[in-house]
Amino acid sequence: MKPVFRFLFTALLIITTVLPVLADVKLPALYQSNMVLQRNKPCTIRGTAANGETVSLVFNHTTYRTKATNGKWEITLPAQPAGGPYNIIIEGNNRIEMSNLLFGDIWICSGQSNMQFSVKEADPQPDTATYNNNNIRLFTVAIGADFVPQDTVKGGSWKIARVKEVHAFSAAGFFFGSYLQQHLDVPIGLISVNLGATAIEEWMSNEALRPFPQFAGFYDTYLAPGKSMKTITADFEKIRSSWEQAGYLKDDPGLVHQWYLPDTDISDWKTMNQPSHWEDNELKDYDGSVWFRKSYDSFPKDFLGNTTISLGQVDDYNICWVNGVKIGEGYGNMNMYTYKIPDSLLKPKNNLVVVRVFDAGGKGGMYNMFWNPFLAGAWKYKKGVQISPLTFKKPLVANHYIFGTPAILYNANIAPLTQFNIKGFIWYQGEANTGRAAEYKQLLPAMITDWRKQFNQGDLPFLLVQLPNLGKEPDQPEENEWAELREAQSSALTLAHTGMAVTIDIGEADNLHPHNKLEAGRRLGMTALSEVYNADSIATSPRYKHMEITGDSIVISFDKNIVCKNKYGYIRGFAIAGADRIFHWAKACLKDEHSVVVYHPAVKAPEQVRYLWSGEPGTIDLYNKNGLPAAPFRTDHFKLTTEGKTYRFEP
Repeated sequence: MKPVFRFLFTALLIITTVLPVLADVKLPALYQSNMVLQRNKPCTIRGTAANGETVSLVFNHTTYRTKATNGKWEITLPAQPAGGPYNIIIEGNNRIEMSNLLFGDIWICSGQSNMQFSVKEADPQPDTATYNNNNIRLFTVAIGADFVPQDTVKGGSWKIARVKEVHAFSAAGFFFGSYLQQHLDVPIGLISVNLGATAIEEWMSNEALRPFPQFAGFYDTYLAPGKSMKTITADFEKIRSSWEQAGYLKDDPGLVHQWYLPDTDISDWKTMNQPSHWEDNELKDYDGSVWFRKSYDSFPKDFLGNTTISLGQVDDYNICWVNGVKIGEGYGNMNMYTYKIPDSLLKPKNNLVVVRVFDAGGKGGMYNMFWNPFLAGAWKYKKGVQISPLTFKKPLVANHYIFGTPAILYNANIAPLTQFNIKGFIWYQGEANTGRAAEYKQLLPAMITDWRKQFNQGDLPFLLVQLPNLGKEPDQPEENEWAELREAQSSALTLAHTGMAVTIDIGEADNLHPHNKLEAGRRLGMTALSEVYNADSIATSPRYKHMEITGDSIVISFDKNIVCKNKYGYIRGFAIAGADRIFHWAKACLKDEHSVVVYHPAVKAPEQVRYLWSGEPGTIDLYNKNGLPAAPFRTDHFKLTTEGKTYRFEP
């Protein structure tokens, strides 16, 4: 190399070594044009950039500057009143401009399917012209899952409320936000973060779950290691290599003798029904590989027209062949596996599916196929290579099964929102926990308290929808899990700045997903006006206050004025019991504008009263002047049917 070129090369090397490597300034997914920022609170904008990079932010003719530390930066704007639109320009190595921003109130709308239920599905609906509202902005979180808290959500975008965007949004959330916007005349931002069929523990943080002993096994296995699903998934090849070296793959007779081929001799193979854990069948305490095979004439197609096969949940590692050709493999406890089958592999009849399932400890097998009953039935099986639990330490395996897995929805979807100033939460969930209602009575207050701690914005308002009516109206008073879950929801109201929309009169007896989300949202909005904005003191349902035994009757007092809608003055739904604890349908009528007299001729010495204590109570007569039904309750403390039923961890 000539001296002059050697000098230039050396100088260039020094320059590139000394100067920092610039990286684009980036924002979390929630920070976009058309968003709403929380009014009347300091507003912190956060992002990432190269270490030491200067980041500037221009807002309302003022420039703010900071430097990135450890790849992160943040700039806090002073509190702003409701209004807009505004622009924010952020510059570092690149330039980001967010436009059409509003300051208003931001509410997080979370829960399961009845919160996910869309406006398009709702009935009745107002004039759709009211959906076009520039002062309502919508953000639907793309649902993710993880074992550790994430900094940003998986995806989503802020939309101005227009008919098309509104139709796809949470109905309870939108009708709530629309009610508030009309009554407060301030911009409203709604963040929809929900998923059907999910239980409350999935929305609780690692920290919130830790004190509960029933979650200790799951916590120690999946949460305590502090590994993200991405990291665990990346470990797969390393683990697979270690299994290869240990002989758990190369010494498997099924792999050696190619049991996945159609012409394999299966005369000594046995039969096992799937879905199931093999420990629940003939293979007690067996760890290692088991080979399964079954023939099909046809397979289902997905919405894109691809031919697929779903194995349901497989613990821990599977390889799948169709007609002797490998079509996929997967690794991870409880994960759902669906593989695409090339049409070129298929025959008109007798297509052979072979699945090698390797379990590294605990229960193993293809054990949950309720998502695809097509695969349920008898499979031929044979043991492959067996491992010793004494010499084989089960590695941490990724659990991507999004239904019933504690903490994963909080970590991926709620944790990223904690960096964002908000007004409060609305919550519509509980259906998935009805069988564990007594446990829910502990979990819900714990979750509320923890969310407030994680958001670090004081006692943020938390408003919930009490479960509606569902099921068959009972002939006689009954014990009921749905009623017990409603009571568990009510118990959370002992926490400050909480409220509840009672919907026991607007459900559908035969439909888990009632259509009248317009009224559910309105009642949530009324609750917010009363409990958060102090705009209407009677905009919530009357609740039980106390009881007084008077001879052969019990007088029930409520905390608000009550009216009877029955033209004869009869109030249905009350049940009364004496010392024998046997409840009878009671006769009830108003005593005055705050109380009801309850009695039954066969109960001479009454002790306890229940009201609307069933899944489907039938016709309801007791309301307040705003048309809100009195909340269900019981005065007794008898043991619930769900007591002792808690989350169970099966590794």
